[in-house]
Amino acid sequence: MPSSALSTRAETTSRRRLPQWATSFGPQIVTGLVVGVILGLVARAMPVAADGNENWLVGTVHTIGSSYVKLLTVAVIPLVFTAIVSSIANLREVANAARLAVQTLLWFAITAFIAVIIGIVVGSITQPGARTGVSAATEKAPGTTGSWWAFITGLVPSNFLGLNAKTTVAEGAASTSLSFNVLQLLVVAAAIGIAALKVGAKAEPFLQFNASLLAIVQKVLWWIIRLAPIGTAALIANAVATYGWDAIGSLGWFTAAVYVGLAIVFFVVYPVLIRAHGLSVRAFYSGVWPATQLGFVSRSSIGTLPLTERVTERNLGVPREYASFAVPLGSTTKMDGCAAIYPAIAAIFVAEFYGVPLSFTDYLLIIVVSVIGSAATAGTTGATVMLTLTLSTLGLPLAGVGLLLAVEPIVDMGRTAVNVTGQALVPTIVAKREGILDEARYNAERTGDPFQDDDTVVAA
Repeated sequence: MPSSALSTRAETTSRRRLPQWATSFGPQIVTGLVVGVILGLVARAMPVAADGNENWLVGTVHTIGSSYVKLLTVAVIPLVFTAIVSSIANLREVANAARLAVQTLLWFAITAFIAVIIGIVVGSITQPGARTGVSAATEKAPGTTGSWWAFITGLVPSNFLGLNAKTTVAEGAASTSLSFNVLQLLVVAAAIGIAALKVGAKAEPFLQFNASLLAIVQKVLWWIIRLAPIGTAALIANAVATYGWDAIGSLGWFTAAVYVGLAIVFFVVYPVLIRAHGLSVRAFYSGVWPATQLGFVSRSSIGTLPLTERVTERNLGVPREYASFAVPLGSTTKMDGCAAIYPAIAAIFVAEFYGVPLSFTDYLLIIVVSVIGSAATAGTTGATVMLTLTLSTLGLPLAGVGLLLAVEPIVDMGRTAVNVTGQALVPTIVAKREGILDEARYNAERTGDPFQDDDTVVAA
């Protein structure tokens, strides 16, 4: 046998002997969660610094965790822009592209409708507002609110990338921070993609450049995602150390009600929809799990977007040209946790707390706002803005939002996990219904690395 063949065989054998956690992304994330919980408990037990600030371990995990989310968020703008332009160009090769878009929006609405009904039922049964020990002194007007008019005006891009600048003054020092509106970015990218198609042959160099840039962005994104176990450990450690479970206190019934609603959607509704379309429930959850876990610890659908899109394509078998359109759209308008379950239960809580009876019409309004209202909060501060939109529509006091701030970080973890899972679920269902789902990839054994550069069927 040639020496080169022996060398290759020895190298292959060496690779096979590596433990699973060293080569598989899923176990690495789980390890990060376990390490994070341990670090969080240790940090929580450590004494406060002499100057009254957080101890060094809390500061360290907070810095690492927030830095990782920033890295993911930085990748969102170039990823969404290049992916949307590329997807529009590639949709020329997909039959019934308009039908795909309509089906996507329809299933966004269907799943939101189911989720808000569950939220209303759970809230009505548990009556969290009547069983709370929270004081009216804790009420606080929200800093940001949602409105239908803001949604309409927000569709108009303020600049090329939908960037927004905000200047704050604290202790005599001014600082400026930049944020972006994903919905505006979608509008800009879609307009450019459509214009490129209309231009025809002259736009081919631009489309080729965009495709190359997308490949580069995905490579950088792969590097960032490979750091997810470290980011996960830091984020969960910071959550355990900062929030613990003491914050639940007098809002225990409300917190439990939200998590019961989330659990019903996650463990009952989604599996039923998956099975109803002839797909394996186990294969779906094993495929989407890396994004679900990161959504839980990061509390950011936008920050998780790059990973959600990646697993939707690589693990669940949704065509890239469709996934790159549907997943970014879902990250702004598909939020079963933040825009359906949570505002329904929270509105019932606020109404019970202030002694305001809700009529049948009020419940219908909660359903309407939840089904179509998430678009009105796209690119803004998620659940809080969505709740203010619901409360203002019902005529309930907006100060009631402040009653729930103590448990906001805790419930937000579960909400975001459900959001992210739903954002991968709908494209999978639509792709299956339209006959474009790669079922071999969907059902593939979850071994190896889902972020390799080749197109082999691998998963987390």
